[in-house]
This record gives sequence, structure tokens and C-alpha cells, in this order.
Amino acid sequence: MASMEEDFPRGGTAKKPTQSKIVAQRPEVDNLFQSKEQTENKKRKGAGKGDAKKGKRQKTDEINKVSLTLNAAAKCVEILHVKNVKEGMLMLGCVKEVTDFEVTVSLPCGMQGFLSIKNICDSYTKLLTEQLDSGDAEEICSLPHLFHTGMLLRCVVARLDVAKGGLLSIQLSVNPKLVNKSLTSSSLKAGMVLSGFVESVEDHGCIVDIGISGTKAFLSMKAIKAKYNNPEELKVGHYVTSRVEDIKNDGRVVHLSVNTSTISQACAEPKQGWNLTNLLPGLLVKATIKKVTKHGLLLDFLSSFSGQVDFLHMEPEQAGYTEGDQVQACVLYVEPSTRLVGLSLRSYLVQPGMTLDPIPAGGDRIGEVVKDCKLTAMHHQSGAMLEMPDKTLAFVHRNHLKEPNETANENRLSAMSEHTCRILNFSPMDQIHFVSLRKSIIKKPFYRYQDLQAGQVVEGTVSVLLSHGMVVHISDHIKGLVPRTHLSDIVLKNPEKKYTEGMKVKCRVLTVDAENKKLYLTRKKALVESSLPLILSYSDARPGRVSHGTIVCVKNFGCIVRFYNHVKGLVPLNELSYEPVLNPEEVFYVGQVLKTKVLQCNPEKAKMILSFKAALEGEIEEAAKPQYECEVGKSLEAKVLKKSVNGLDVAILPDEIRAVLPTVHLSDHISNCSMLWESLQEGDVISNLMCFNNNKQIFTLTKKPTVRWSLEEGVVAKDFSEITVGLQLVGWIKNIMSYGVFVEFPYGLFGLAPKSAMTDKFISDTTAAFQLGQTVLAKVTNLDEEKRRFLVTLKISEVISAESNVQTRLINGLQERRAVFEMLALRDSDELRQQLAALTVGQKLMLTVDTVKDDGATFKSDDMVGATIQATEHQIMGVNLTAGQKVTAVILHVDIFSACVHVSLLSKLVGKKKSLTEGSNYTAMVQYVDKEFAVISLDDTAQLTVIQVTSHLNEIFPMKLKPGMPLAVEVIEPSCKELQGLPLVSWDRSASKRQRTTSENLTGSKGHCFGEILRGKVRTVKPTCIQVVLEDGSTGSVHVSEVLEAAEVCLGSFPTSTVKVGSEVTARVIGGRDVSSHRFLPFSHPRFRYTVSELTLIPSKLDQSVDFKPVTVKEKLSKYEVGQELTCFVSKFNPDRKYLEVTTDPCVTGTVELLAMITDPKDANHPEKLFKLGQAVRAKVVDVSSKPHRLALSLTGVHKLEEGTTTLGMVTNNQMKSGLMVKLPFGAMGIVAITDLMDAYKPNPLELYKKDQLVRCYLLGNENGKWQLSLRPSRLNPVQAKQAKDPEVLSIDELRAGQIIRGYVKCVGEQGVFIRLSRSITGRAELQQSTKYFVNSHKVLSEHLLPNTLLTTKILSIDREEEFVNLSVLPADTGKPDVLPECLGLPLRLTGEEKKKYDTQKSKKRKLSESEQTQVQKKKKKKATKKAKTDDSDSGVEVYFREEEDKEVEEKPGPPKQATSSSDGPSRLQVAAGFSWDVGLSSLKPASAAQEDDSSDEEDQDGSSKAQKKTRHELELEKKAAEKALVQREAELMDPNLRPQDAAAFERLLLASPSSSLLWLQYMAHHLQATQIEQARAVAERALKTISFREEQEKLNVWVALLNLENMYGTEESLKKVFERAVQFCEPMPVYQQLADIYDKSGKTKEAEGIYKTMVKRFRQNKAVWLSYGTFLLQQGQSDAASALLQRALKSLPSKESVDVIAKYAQLEFRYGDAEKGRSMFDKVLTSYPKRTDLWSIFIDIMVKHGSQKEVRALFDRVIHLSVSVKKIKFFFKRYLEYEKKHGTPQSIQAVKEKAMEFVEAKGTEAAN
Repeated sequence: MASMEEDFPRGGTAKKPTQSKIVAQRPEVDNLFQSKEQTENKKRKGAGKGDAKKGKRQKTDEINKVSLTLNAAAKCVEILHVKNVKEGMLMLGCVKEVTDFEVTVSLPCGMQGFLSIKNICDSYTKLLTEQLDSGDAEEICSLPHLFHTGMLLRCVVARLDVAKGGLLSIQLSVNPKLVNKSLTSSSLKAGMVLSGFVESVEDHGCIVDIGISGTKAFLSMKAIKAKYNNPEELKVGHYVTSRVEDIKNDGRVVHLSVNTSTISQACAEPKQGWNLTNLLPGLLVKATIKKVTKHGLLLDFLSSFSGQVDFLHMEPEQAGYTEGDQVQACVLYVEPSTRLVGLSLRSYLVQPGMTLDPIPAGGDRIGEVVKDCKLTAMHHQSGAMLEMPDKTLAFVHRNHLKEPNETANENRLSAMSEHTCRILNFSPMDQIHFVSLRKSIIKKPFYRYQDLQAGQVVEGTVSVLLSHGMVVHISDHIKGLVPRTHLSDIVLKNPEKKYTEGMKVKCRVLTVDAENKKLYLTRKKALVESSLPLILSYSDARPGRVSHGTIVCVKNFGCIVRFYNHVKGLVPLNELSYEPVLNPEEVFYVGQVLKTKVLQCNPEKAKMILSFKAALEGEIEEAAKPQYECEVGKSLEAKVLKKSVNGLDVAILPDEIRAVLPTVHLSDHISNCSMLWESLQEGDVISNLMCFNNNKQIFTLTKKPTVRWSLEEGVVAKDFSEITVGLQLVGWIKNIMSYGVFVEFPYGLFGLAPKSAMTDKFISDTTAAFQLGQTVLAKVTNLDEEKRRFLVTLKISEVISAESNVQTRLINGLQERRAVFEMLALRDSDELRQQLAALTVGQKLMLTVDTVKDDGATFKSDDMVGATIQATEHQIMGVNLTAGQKVTAVILHVDIFSACVHVSLLSKLVGKKKSLTEGSNYTAMVQYVDKEFAVISLDDTAQLTVIQVTSHLNEIFPMKLKPGMPLAVEVIEPSCKELQGLPLVSWDRSASKRQRTTSENLTGSKGHCFGEILRGKVRTVKPTCIQVVLEDGSTGSVHVSEVLEAAEVCLGSFPTSTVKVGSEVTARVIGGRDVSSHRFLPFSHPRFRYTVSELTLIPSKLDQSVDFKPVTVKEKLSKYEVGQELTCFVSKFNPDRKYLEVTTDPCVTGTVELLAMITDPKDANHPEKLFKLGQAVRAKVVDVSSKPHRLALSLTGVHKLEEGTTTLGMVTNNQMKSGLMVKLPFGAMGIVAITDLMDAYKPNPLELYKKDQLVRCYLLGNENGKWQLSLRPSRLNPVQAKQAKDPEVLSIDELRAGQIIRGYVKCVGEQGVFIRLSRSITGRAELQQSTKYFVNSHKVLSEHLLPNTLLTTKILSIDREEEFVNLSVLPADTGKPDVLPECLGLPLRLTGEEKKKYDTQKSKKRKLSESEQTQVQKKKKKKATKKAKTDDSDSGVEVYFREEEDKEVEEKPGPPKQATSSSDGPSRLQVAAGFSWDVGLSSLKPASAAQEDDSSDEEDQDGSSKAQKKTRHELELEKKAAEKALVQREAELMDPNLRPQDAAAFERLLLASPSSSLLWLQYMAHHLQATQIEQARAVAERALKTISFREEQEKLNVWVALLNLENMYGTEESLKKVFERAVQFCEPMPVYQQLADIYDKSGKTKEAEGIYKTMVKRFRQNKAVWLSYGTFLLQQGQSDAASALLQRALKSLPSKESVDVIAKYAQLEFRYGDAEKGRSMFDKVLTSYPKRTDLWSIFIDIMVKHGSQKEVRALFDRVIHLSVSVKKIKFFFKRYLEYEKKHGTPQSIQAVKEKAMEFVEAKGTEAAN
């Protein structure tokens, strides 16, 4: 076999080793699918071994016969991966994007390549060079002219570049010399399809470069015209795919054709001489299916070549392929070195006339996150196929099936029913979307530039600083530029000092251009943190709006300010400041951010006038103005102060609060607004006003009746959060733009009605549809939560208006006009005005004809001199008039302002009036139209009345009503008092024979009665309701609860989804909806009718035989009982108050609070995601009441709290001293005692909890209406919880004397320290049991023992009857440090023998005089102080000796009187006066304990001051004492170890030993005892100058002391300076280490960590640094950080140090961290290095101390079986025996001896052998 493989080097299998090598050399990174894991060398052609052998045997003979150019078939089909792409590979590509200098080409299998302008063809490159040299760029044809998207290209891989970030970039070439490299002039055959480029254009055609040397290819003009309409289109560099028609002169001249139909059908044939060396992509071939596999097909083509079709290129619509089928295929790619040929069967490449679509049918979906996708097929070498919900297929590359650092688990993916993916790209070549299942990619908020909007605040990472700005990466694919002027609020000269690469920064988006992928950001703090509204477009710049803007230009006429999205405006000179600004450049600078107020804005011209002054003015006014609260919706009275163009400035009475009443808000009728404004004067009082917006202390009032009604009824949204889709609101037109109208609503909310949603009919001009200020009904259609914007519709067919509203508006409008008349009549003394005001419509007048013309006549009246009285031609029809004639006329309209009266002389109007009956119908005639009102006459009754031109608020104004137009009317009231006796009618233009619209049906329809059964057609289906159009054209609504029978509703289902739009339904009326408020109205009267019916579709209710009665809300609620389980439907989630609204019935809505909604705290952030609108859920009734209507429910299955259960709670207060206050479900409150927070107490436990945090609580019991709770894991989860370190104490019986127990300080009083041991038990430690120091007052203790301080105590005694627990917190009892620090300098309390001596002395001294007594006491106190200071407890200014890392220091509680060594720490250097400098250096020995005989001597001396008369014995004693004192003084002077007491003594000693750091330190301590800080510093400085530079250790001691001093008494600055000097003069590493220790011991952990971080960077090769940092982290409890540090240490240190470092870390874990972790670390090291007996010894020592006997024995048994020298094994046996003798039994000792014997025998046998 081997020889055969050598003989056939081109065979597929023979190339395996070389192929795998080639693959391995490529960086395994994919430009689209990046993967870090090492993929196995799974060979493309590798299958089962058995199969391979079998196949080879059968085919050996065949292979020998076949030509050497054949290729073997692949055994496993997979897609082409980037790692397999090689230079020289030929591919078919599709143009995806064209820019000026580069073409992006889509390649097969989702890859993409880049075609540079240099790689087109030689002639084009030459032309480019010539044009550049001449500088004339007119003639050249640019890339966008040469290439278009969707165009197919034959390319060759020119180069593989590694881009930034390790991604592979495929550089392509379409140069025919490279593409057709394998073809020669002799191999050209007629019928071949080749690609080339136009080289030059000649008179009779063009020469095409096909890349074959010695061959000229010519394309005739005739052939060109057959394809191109305009032959001049062909320019140099044009790509042509052509067919070889004719070959002349041995291939030197070739004639081509470009006929599309022949080329698209031309198949490559064997006779054309194609072989594997010259095969080209894009060729069509006839092929035979040889093998069908799961992952693709193996084909034979061109008689004997093998090719493969991967699953992406099999035709998806074809049912299946079978072996032996003949198919037409297209060559996709050819790999010359491995002879691999990829083919495609896809119709768009194979079938003639098909084109490639660069954009998918569904539009651009890149970046979209798609949920509920199904995995349809898994191709293990390639990836997987997904089916998206819309049935389109998508492909996941294998690298995107998992995260980069995860291992592949295809089974887990296949098992999941649904997947969420993100669309990464669309591959035009494969016509499929490539998607990713990586969660890290799906979670990214910004994937494309389209995801960003101007004004958004984003976080990014600084990438690079350039001269013109800074590049910031928002995500992998998105980067933005922060221009230099936007790097800071001020202009930065050296931005590199502020910004470093990799730094995280918060920016705000200035502009985003998604098409060109350009993003501009700002780092200006004033802009990023601005809370003012943003101006994103000129339409946002409403006059009066204040926003932050940036000055971009300062000119002599003012400043130009830019906002977002290139919105700019001018601040003129006079608006710059209150002070006159002559030269703005001196005051303002480019880049300055200022508050700016919009004065004027013209969005169409994109011009804006701004003001800095007005923005300041607003601030000043607001500051000066007292804060008045004007409640929105409250009825007010106001006095007119001033009239302005747009409204009235008024003062609200009685407080005279300033407010604004815009003119358009005077009435619902626009025509009335101007009349009212005209008639009102300063000083007038207006009633029935309402405030609709009190934003920014500017109160805006309205008098619009419809708006007032909506505020009174509460049909308003107070905030954006209350707006929901489908909500109907009353508003008014605020602004009319070309694209739609802005509608304003109460509370300052604005919605946009786009052009398409303004009217039911198409309108071209928005200004013709509505008037500014017009009152409208708007329905919310879309919400944008993020930008806080919403869209509304004003279409009459979609908003509902009650018929009664029309009549009310008419009455209001006419009353307003009447009020205007009365006001003018009262105010004006003019008699004419008063007469005109008295006239009414329908009143008859006697007039004299003045003139008669064709268009009408004018009249005179004797009573009204000066009035113009006229009639139109229509009103005098059929009446003959002559000048001077007396006539009777009837009034149609009076215009009081122009003193004009319109009359009619028609006989049917002047005649006698006939009476009308209610409900009767008439045909009416329009007689006169005045803006929004019209006067009509009813048939021949001679009755006139006034109607409104519009029947709906939203109707387009003006309606085309004209005089003489007939109308159908119905009399509602024959004589209406509000209309001054005129009849009130409803009208309809029915006289014109046309179809009535749905909206007109709505208003005209008479409605339906309760119980009526109707047929209808479903119009819309929403999750919570269905809208039905009934047969009579009216609409009805079906509530979600009225769709299915209660028994049929499944949990989690959506009942409304069972009904399809357009289906016919039978329904029954069960109520109605209020047209304006949408409230459900159950019927109270059988004949009551409503226009909008509430229906039911439930079959049982449609049965007419069943008794069917209306039920009120009260009755419904009374049926519900607490604890009852109901089926409800989700209707709304309130994000602000975090509650869910559910509905059980059309008229009953229940609420579910957050805590009754969820059981897992993780769901608290987005509980709305758990529930979907219209979903059926089961709920329990928690509370129900009918007054007010309230139904509280629970979805957790629990409706009340019970003792012993677990529930969720929300922390409401963590500031209490006793514990946490927690809000519980169902309105309950609970308290968690501080001792019930955790099983292992921690200091300051309340700080771990934040307000509004959710916690799981265990209910212990209810006391006085409040629950007692526990958060202990042992209560919440007793099965999984570890054993409690601080168990719960339920009763005093569980305690015993001598027990050590921890608790929290409750308070400190005169009786002692009270310590909380559990929620019900408090113990007391008396003052003498609280500290070893003598304290005068309990206040000293209370300063240091704050409430909730954690203390370890020992129970001294328990009085069970009185329930008293006496405790001790003395170090002697607890083994912990004293509660008071040593630095306070308090005297020790005397105990034992000392106390007895003290008492006897006291009895001796009874006769002393008071003055002497005082002296003695002072001396005594001094002695106690001295004693106290030598004792070892935390002094603030000391540094412990650095112990060696592997020495164990056991903490043993010692008696408090011992001053030799600390009871809780290592020994330290003792200096005079108890000021301990612990320099931590081996050269300094710890001071010996204070001599105990001192005290007795001093006590003897105390007796020297007695009464004057002394006995002989006393005189002798005195003499002895004097001698003794003399001897002591001499000894002091002689002994260098005894401490000097004054400066002179120190100076004397220093003369003798100038380099002794111990002396210098004692001298410093001497000064510090007298709090002479400066003198101590001076001594240190002297020491540093005096000590010889050779004495490095001594000098270091002084530096450390000085650092200690600065840390205790200096500032951060002074400490830093000393440290910098010390580093300069000493070895840096020890200085850093000492400072870190100083910080650590003084509790400055942050600073210590900072020093350590510097150390591991600066001294990364030093093992000790890593170990000390690790020790520090573990002491702080940061176990994870220590583990990460170990990994860093192993990377930084030489590999030979690794074992020791791991071992040291393991020891540290045992000492400070997790013993289990330490053990596993030792295990791993010793498994790798079993012969390191030193490590085994250390491991054994540690396990003896920390492990159980079982573990220690197991370890010894491992050690004695090691394969090391006998001598070492003997040592371990010896240790094993010692251990057993100390801890074991006689049997275990014997067992060890036997093992030793066995070992010796085994060794003897080995030696013998």
C-alpha cells in the first residue's frame, strides 16, 4: 500500500499528511467564525479505517489504469472552512458591497473576501497610474461603475492577511492572468466560457484581456450590441464573461461572444479539454451522483473527476437525491494543491436566467435576535441548520454553536427544543443567513451601527488616541470617534495623560451614520450627565425648550451652537448675556458647553434662534419664584392680567399665582377662541378653568370643555408610564409638520400622529387636515419606552366618540357665543351693540329695502341705525323687491363685531311656526353657514335651529356644508332652553345617496339591547380583546374571559388566539363600553342602548332558553372569597409600581403585587417577562372588597402567610439597630433580628443588605402584628445548609456556663456591655469583665463598642429564674484582643497578688495627710501606666515582625498580667515608654519583659513619705531604700539595656553608639510619649544622616519607624514623600513590603492592596512578593483573587520556582483560607513531583495539625510506598511511629511496625534477586 501511495502523489488519500501539515500552519482563526480551541486534524477525506482499506483493495487496479490527473472522492463532506483556504485557490464569488477603492465579495460557505482596486487587471492598473501621474481623473471608470451588487465573479485567492485581533482576511484578485493561469493558447477550445476584462475599446469592438499570453481575444461590436443596449457602456476594466466562438492562428486570435442565453446554458464538456489543473469556478457541468451522505453528495463529472456538494448547496426544494441521478452542477471552488472541487446544485447558479439576490427576501435582518428557532440538522464537521419561526432556514457554523472557551456538546444542543440566535450575516453565495448561538453575542446591546441612536449614553473602551480625537470601541464591531474638542469639558493639551488604552469610558452619542459606519461621541461631562431634554432634530426644538449645547463657532455676530444629529442654531449678540458683549471671542470659546434656550425654530428651513440669556433668566426666575403647587385637574378662577398675541397672562385667585391661558384653550371651537379673546379685557375674571400642566412652575390653564371633562373623569395619563397601547385620550393639535401632527395631552405629554394615521382618507397636505389648537380624540398605537415617545391615530374609524358628545359640544359652543354678546353689551355703552346682542336666530324683523343686486339685497332698520343688514340671493329667491319696500325678515346670523345681520325673506321661514314632536324626523335645508356652525330650516314648519358643521371632533375642517344642501334630522328636544328656545336636533347627510361609512354608522346607529344575539365578523384579535364588526356596521368588543368556557381554558394559553381574523361569529350582548373612557357599563335598564356593545362568545351563554341577567361589579366581587382559586387573564404590567393587572371578567380587574407574583428573586428585575398579555393564569384571592372596588390576588399559590413557611420579602430599612425591616407579601411587615441574618456572623452584617433588595425569609412567628423572620440558610434550606458556625439560641436552657459564644453589642451602659446573643436573649458583661484596662466611665467603652459590633464572649454564669446571662469579653477568657486598643494608654486593672498588695498598702496609708495621699496616688498611677504600656495590644504605630511563611504561630490565650508576649500575635520590638516600633528585622531582638521586681521595689519606696515622726525601724528602711536607689542609678548609667529617661541621657548614649537604630528608635519613642511629633521627626532625620551608609539594615529600621510615624500622625502626602525617599536610599523591595504591612496593620486595606499591585508589577521575578500578596488576600478573605494571583505568579516566575510557589500557596490556604483547597493543591503537586520529600514532610506537618487521624494515616501510607531512597523512607517510618505513639492505640503502633518489617523484607528480596 505504501508503495502505491508514493506512486500516486495526486491521489486524495496519499496527500493526507501534507494536507494536515498545511492546515496546521494556518492560524486557526476564521474571519466570521473565530475559535480559540485547537480543532483536531480531522481530515476531509478520513472515514472509518475498515472502510478505507476495503475500498483501496477493490480499486487498486482501477487506479493504476486511470490518468494521473484524477482526484479521489472525499469520504466525508464538510463545508469549506477558512483554515482550509490557501493562496491560489479559485472561487466563485458574488459582489456584496462596492466602495471607491475596494469590493467586498461574498464567497461560498459564508466567507467573504476583499478585492482591491490594484487587483482588477493590468490594463486598468496602468490606466490608474497614468491618471494619477497626470492628475486628471475624468476619464477613469471608478469601481462602482465597473461592479454592481449581485454580480458573479471568478476570483483567485491572492493573499491571506492576518488583520488586527488575529482575524484572517482573504485578499482576492480577478486578474485574468491569475484566474486563467492554467490555460494556454493551445488548450483553448471553442465553447469554453472564460472571464476577462476589457483591455481597450476599438472602432469595431474591444480587445478583452483573458490572461493568456500570446493570445488576443476580440469581442466584435455586433456581439456587444446583442447584449448591451449602449455599447459605449463598455470601458477599460469592465468585467465580461464570454464564450469562445472561434480560434484562429493556433490560438493567437480568439473571437468571443457575450450572448447571455448561450453562456448561461453552455456546459463544460470533456472534449473541451478541461482537467483538474485548468478547471475554473462558475463552469456548468453535467454530473452523476455517486454517493448520498447525511452531510452532502459525492459526484462524478466530466467523465471521471470527483467533486463534492455540501448541504448548503443542495437544492432545498428538491425532495431527495438518489445515487445514479444525472444533475447539472456549477463549480464553486477548486483547490489546486489537494485537487478538491466544490460544486453547487442551487438553482440560482445552475438554471439559466437566474440572478443572485445580495439582500434576502425578508429585508436586511443582520443583528436581529430571533427566538423559538428549531434545530433541524446537525453536521458535526460543519455546524447545524436552524429553522426560524418564519420557516426560513439559517446556518450556525460549528464555532458558533458554543462559547469560544467551552467544549463542544452537540447532544445537549440537539436535546433543546428551542434556541435563541442572533443573525450575523447573510451569504449571497449560499442564499442563507449565518447565525450564532453564542450567548455572549446574543446579549450584546449594540451589534450594528443601526442599534445606536443620537443622545444615547454608552460605555466603551479607549482604543487609540489620534491627533484629531480618540477612537472608542463600543463593541467588537462598533467603534466611534470622540473629536478632540469633545474629549473633555475643557480643551485638553495633553489628552494622553487623561486617557490610556483599554480604559473604560462613558460617552454620549452625538451623531450616527449607519450606512457609512460613522459614529461620533462626546466625553463632555456636562453633555453626558445632562438631565435636560435632548434636541435630536429641529422638530424637538420647540420654543421655550432649554437644553445643553456645544459652541462650534464664535463670530462677531454671535455664537453657533450645535446639539445632536448636526442640529445647529445661532445665539445672536443680544442674547449672549445680560452684560453687553462687544467681542464674543473674548468671552466664549469653541467646545464650551452651555445651557441654551430655544427662542424660534423653523424646521423646514433648518434654522433656529437660541439664547444663553433666556436660559439663565429661567434659572433666576425659578430661584426667585416661591414654590406654589397648582393641582392638575382642579377647577380654578383667574383674573386677566395682560393680553398677548398667543394668549392671556392670568393670575389664579385667590393666591394671585401667575399662569398662562393660551388662546386656543378658550374653547373647543377654534372660531370661538378668537371671539372670546377679543371680548376679554384686563381685569376680567374667568371661571371654570383647569390647570393641565404644571411643569417647570409654569402653570398652563385650559377652558376647553372636552379637556376639562377628561381631567374630571380621570381619562388622562399622568405620566408616560401610564400610557398603554389602545388607550384613548383627549388632546389638541400642538404642531403641524409635513410628516404628521404632534398632539399634546394634559401633564405635558406629546404624541405624534403620522400622516398615514391622521385621517381615513389619503391626504397630501397635512396643514389642510387640522387646525392648531383643535381638540381631538387620539388613540395610542405604538410606544417607544426607551425614548419615551409614542404614536397615536386620529382616524375616526379607530377612535370612539359618543353621540351625546356632539350635542354637548353644540350647546357649549353656542353658550360661549352668547357670553361674548353679553360681555360686549355690558361693557360697551354703544346702543347699537346692545341692540345687536339682544337679537336671536329665528327672530322676525320689520325692515326697509335699501338696495337690490344680483347677489342679494341690503336693508335698513329704523331701530338699528348703522347696522349692515343683508340677505343673499338664495334668501330672497321668489320675492320681488323694490327699494323703499317694507318687508318682514327672519334673522339667520348676527356678527356683533362687524355689526352685520344676515336675514332671510323666504316665505316658508317667515310664515307661522308649527310645533315639533320629540323623535320626529324631518328633511332640513341649510340656510347659512358660519365657520363651525350652520343655521337650518326644518321642512315647512318655519322652525330654524343651529347645528354643528362637524359631528366628530376629529373631522377634517371645514366640512363642505353649503346653503341649500338637504339634511335628514331627528328632533331630540323641541324647545331647548340652552339654545334660547330653538329645537335641538341630530342630523345626517342622508339626502345624498351614498354608502355610509363605519364611523357614521357608529354615530348614527341606535345600538343594541342586553341579551340580544348578533352575528358579526372578527376585525382584530388582540391578546386581551377581540373587535367584531356587527351586521349593522357597529362595532362590538369581546373580553378575553368571554371567548371560551371556563372549563376549556388551559393554564398559560391565550383564549383570543383561538379566534381568527375575518371569521364569522355569533355573539350575545352582555354590556357596553363608555365610548370616551372605554369603561365597561353593565346594563341597568332593558331598553338602554349602547353604540359599542360588550359581547360574549361562550356557547353556554348563547342559549336563549337560559335565564340571562346582568351582574354588577359589586355582585361579582361579593361572590369571591379569600383563598378561592380563580382563572385570570394578564392585562397589564405597571413598571413603576411593579404590579400586574389581571382581569377575571370584563368589569373586574385584580392586582398582583410583585411579591405575590414571583418566587425567585432573580425574576424581580423583569417580572413582566414571565407573563404575556392575554395569558391565562391561576390566582388565589388575597383580599376582596366592594367599597372601594378592590381585588388583590396571588400567583404563587399562597394567599396568606403561615408560621414555619418560607416567603420572599423586600428590604425597606437597613438602618435599624436591631436588624432589618422587611416588607412581606399581602401587605405584611416583618423584622429580621441581627442574629438571624446568617449562620456565621460577620462584622457590620446590615451593610450587606440594600433598600429594595429581595430576600428569602423564614417566618418564625407573629408578634404584635409584625412577623419575626430569619434569613439563616439553616432555616431556609435545612437539607443543603452547612453546619451553623453561630447556631441559633432558641432558649436560655441551651446555654451553659463556660461556653464561648459570639454576639452583637446592643448597647453600653453603666451596668456594663449588653450583648445580643439571639433575638430573645441578651447577655451582660460587667465593666470589669469587659476590658483588662481600668476605665473611669462606661463612655470610654461606648466610644469603641458601637451598636452591632461583633464580639466573642464567654458565659460566666446563668441565672435561669431571672433569665440573666453573665458574660466576659476579657482576652483571658475569649482568646481575642482586648476591646480597647493599647494606644489609649489606659492603666491596667490590678488582679490577684497585685490587688492584695495594693489593698494592704492602702490600709497602711490610712493616716496620711490628704496632700501626701494625692502624691502617692499620682506615683501609683504612673506605675500602672508604665505597666500598661509595656503590655502588648494594638498600638497604632507598630509593625509586626515578618514571620517566615512556613512557621506556624499558634494563638494561645495567656493571662493578662503577662507582658512578655502578646496573647494574639507574634512578638515585637519593645521600646521605652511602651511605644512599640516593630520594625520586623532580624537584627532587632524583642525587648525582655518589664522586670517584675520593679513593682515591688517601687512599692517599698512608696512608704518613704510618712508622718514626720519615724520609728527606728522606719529610719533603717529609709536608709536601705536610699542605698538601693543609688545602686540602681549606677546600674542604669552602666547598663546600656536600661532605658534612659531624658533627652540628655539619650544624647550621651548616642555618642557611644551612633549607628544603633534601637537607640534612635527609643529616642523617637521618648518624644512621641510627650506627643512631640516634630521632635520625633527631627530625631529620625538626624539618625538617617548619622548612621553610616554601610549599615543598611540599621538605616532601614529608621526608615520603617519614620513611615510608621507618618502613617500614624502625618498626612497621606507626607507619608508618600518619606516612602519615595526611602525607596531611593534603600533596597526598594523591603521598603515596599514594610509599607504594605504598615497599611495592613492600620486597617488601610485599599492602600495596602494598591502597594501590592505595584510590587507584583515591579518585582514580578521575586517569589516573596507573590507570596506576601497572596497571604494578604487570603487574610482579607479574597480566596478567588488569591487563586487568580497564583496563576499570574506561575506565568511570571521561572518554571523551576513553580512547585515551591504552589506549595507555599497551599500552606497559606491551610492557614488563612480553605483547608480543602490547600489539600487538593498539595495533592496535585505531589502527584506530579512524588520524589520531593521536603514537600511530603511539610504536607504531613500541616495535616497533623489540621486533618483528621484517618486522613493523616492515609497520607503516611502513601509516603511509605514512594519509590525513593531507603534512607528517606526510614525517616518517614520514624515519623509515622512517633505520630502513632502520640495519637494512636497500641494496635495502630503495632500496625506501623509490621508495615516497616514488610518494607525491609521486600527490600531484602529485591537485593537478593
